[in-house]
Amino acid sequence: MSRRRLVQIASAGTSLLAVMALASMNQLYLIFPGFWMVLILAVFLQPYVDSKKLFHGSMYLLVAATFLNQSVISINLGVFSLFMYRLVLIAASVLFIIHITKERNLFRYWDQVHVKGSLLFLLFWLGYGTVSLIWAKSIIEGLKYLFLLGSGILFIFLAVFTFTKISRLYLFYGIWMIMTFGLLILGLVNHFWQVQLPSSTLYGASEYKLGYPTAVFFNQNDFAAFLTISFCFYLAAAKNSKGVWIKTSAILLAVLSVYIVFLTESRASLLAMMAALAVYLFILLPAVLKKAAILAGSAITIAGTVAFAGSLMMEPMVDSTSSNAVRVNLLRNTLHYVLDTFGFGVGAGNLPFYLEHEPVYETDSVIEVHNWLAELLGNFGLFIFLGYIAMYAILFFSLYTLHKQEKRHKMLLEAGMVAMAAFLVASISPSSVSNLFFHWVFLGFVMAVVSVFKSKKQEKENFY
Repeated sequence: MSRRRLVQIASAGTSLLAVMALASMNQLYLIFPGFWMVLILAVFLQPYVDSKKLFHGSMYLLVAATFLNQSVISINLGVFSLFMYRLVLIAASVLFIIHITKERNLFRYWDQVHVKGSLLFLLFWLGYGTVSLIWAKSIIEGLKYLFLLGSGILFIFLAVFTFTKISRLYLFYGIWMIMTFGLLILGLVNHFWQVQLPSSTLYGASEYKLGYPTAVFFNQNDFAAFLTISFCFYLAAAKNSKGVWIKTSAILLAVLSVYIVFLTESRASLLAMMAALAVYLFILLPAVLKKAAILAGSAITIAGTVAFAGSLMMEPMVDSTSSNAVRVNLLRNTLHYVLDTFGFGVGAGNLPFYLEHEPVYETDSVIEVHNWLAELLGNFGLFIFLGYIAMYAILFFSLYTLHKQEKRHKMLLEAGMVAMAAFLVASISPSSVSNLFFHWVFLGFVMAVVSVFKSKKQEKENFY
């Protein structure tokens, strides 16, 4: 690398550090040595390190950084903040651009993808959200939401381009389970020692709240929703692993996940785990029993939904400030806004703005809808809502179809399937899902699994 080029990089880095210093002087000492260490390593290792391997390494680091959330470093830049996950995401994106520019192989990456429809929908979603700013009442909230959406979609694209082999998917899977183990330990520390990290909304809260496990998340509901996915990963590992110690460890960690979720008191996440077990049982049933199971399950689901919905709708009449009543009114408000906008939604990120300033039904000052599908419907309208459901269903049934044909690597397919079912239920618990990075990482994992196994199936068909 030429001296002139090095000076340019150093100048750009110094400028970036100056901006960050103005925003957050108290955290400069964390950034300064790290930045120059990375810069020096890049200069000295650049002739010896393959750009592709460097990009792949950054992606594994990015997956691991997801589980740190904002607990390690967080720099407030006003409209948004920078922390480890976003910094590594930026680095991985730059490395990918350098690699495809050097190798001129972007079209080859796209050709090996077998989830093109899902990826194109994500781009359409981002484009629709951008256009929706035309009728959005709060442009700032819309831009902040689009930043979150764009970051999530960016990870999914990078994941599908990176994890193109089964061995890489297993490494992804392993990182998720190992990092979850650390968060489970942290959750136990939260509960028994009543110690919360500064990144938690319970930090400095009343003593009776300090025992809720939050780990690195903002609150206990976000942590519980995350654990529903990890619970499914542990289940699949316990069922498919051959080693006794791996089976035993996976079972113990699955049980510990249930215990931690129980401590969070997240009813939706506990229900999600029950749904995961039901779906897993269905997958393992013989074909002759599956039709009967579908009929019985459908009947129970319909009856339970009708009974539950009826009790919820009666709640506002009894106590309009109860938790259930607030949730019902949040949904009623959302439906009102969708109808009022002729099905187009209030615009990206504007649902909380409407709930705060133009509530039709009493929500007791709660301005987040606390339901992922309702969040999509309210912000983006029917097109994106139905599109997301279609994409989710297609990915799920793709995993199911591939699972019936696969003999050796069922663990990855089962983990993806069961976790998709569990998360759909658990997503009614967090206040918002758009800012939960693990959701995008999980979706990236699912798409990568579908893409890799479809590629494997295609190669086998071409071989014969």
